[in-house]
Order: sequence, then structure tokens, then C-alpha cells
Amino acid sequence: MELPPDAVAVPMPTVIDSEEFTPRLLALLSNNLVYRESRALRTRFGLGTNDWRVISAIGIRPGITATEISEFVAMNKAIVSKSVGVLTARRLIVQVEDTGRSRHLFLTPAGVEMHDAMLPISMRGQEILLADLSAEDVSRLNELLRRLLAHVRELQTDETDEAGDAERA
Repeated sequence: MELPPDAVAVPMPTVIDSEEFTPRLLALLSNNLVYRESRALRTRFGLGTNDWRVISAIGIRPGITATEISEFVAMNKAIVSKSVGVLTARRLIVQVEDTGRSRHLFLTPAGVEMHDAMLPISMRGQEILLADLSAEDVSRLNELLRRLLAHVRELQTDETDEAGDAERA
């Protein structure tokens, strides 16, 4: 293979240790779970993981708005909106207008049935992932993940601060 003259063909001297970089490991876990789940959901129901997350969020919090779903499941608002459109068209959810611009979302009876049919696929992913852990390990893992999630706001604040610094520079 002939490389272009400006191609750097040797590893950088300072790099991330990919086997010890926690964000990479979390992303690999998440990506594999989402891929498995999405494939199963699309094959069986013609819906994807994003649709499932919206259905699940409404099941947990009936009357939730699309903006609240976006925050609850950490999904882009446009993706939530697209799923809401798909689920509304399939009559799995209904939207109730409030006095303001918000629309509260509720499952229909068909949506409840869909939720109950999709739930085992998601739960099976968790079972596979946690199979080699004890109940105490799972409890500790979830505690650590909640602590890590508490820092997400700090990460978002840092990004906003860095963007502001860049604009001021």
C-alpha cells in the first residue's frame, strides 16, 4: 500500500489507553446493547430503540412531554419528536394539548400492549450484561453509575464554559 506523503503511519506518542479509558468502555457497552436491542425490536415490531425509549418513558411517566422525555432519556429533541410522530401514526401514543405549547403524551391500549411486548427484549439485554455479577456487584455498579451520571451536568457546564471562552478569544 502506498501512503500519501502527508500520512502519519506511526502511533502517536501520547494516546488514550483504550483498555482503561472508561468513556470508551461505557460507549462499547452501550453501543452493543443498543445494536442488539434495536435489531430485535425492528425485526419483531418495526420500531427501533429510540421508539422503545419513548414508549418506556411514557409508561414510567404518563403525561410526560417530548422535552421532558428528551431530558429523561438523554436523547436529542429532534429524535424524540420523530419517534413521537411514528408512535402517534401507529396509534401507540396520543398527544393531549395543554394551555401552552406543551403536548402531554400517553400510551394508548395498543401502546401498553406494545410496551409489554418490547420490555422483555430490553430486560434480556440487561440479564446478558449482568450475568456474571452478584446482586451486590450489580447494586454497587448501579450506585457508581448514578454517581457518574451526577457529573454529567458538570461536563455540560464545562462545554458551555469552553465554548464561551473560545468565542471571547
